[in-house]
Amino acid sequence: MAQRIDLPRSNQEEYLRLHRAVWPEVEATLTHAGIRNYSIFLVDEHLFAYFEVDDATSLSEASAAIAQDPKTRQWWTLTDPLQRRLEGTPDGEQWLTLKEIWHLD
Repeated sequence: MAQRIDLPRSNQEEYLRLHRAVWPEVEATLTHAGIRNYSIFLVDEHLFAYFEVDDATSLSEASAAIAQDPKTRQWWTLTDPLQRRLEGTPDGEQWLTLKEIWHLD
């Protein structure tokens, strides 16, 4: 999976500070929900995320499990306001999921 969102320069220092020490509970929730190999990249004011979802789990199932975790929701109260959602992002979602057009195994 690949996703994108914007991160205004004025918010980058705080966002990077938070991500230098992601809460262990948040990381554990992601892992338990089936998320693997998760990376976030910054280019100018653009964040790109890449992650894999276990074969036995769909993205919607993983997202629902993650959203139920109180510590993750608390984390989002810190990170979400720093980001700028992209036009076309579905209601109820923070990041825009990108459509895969090619994949090399």
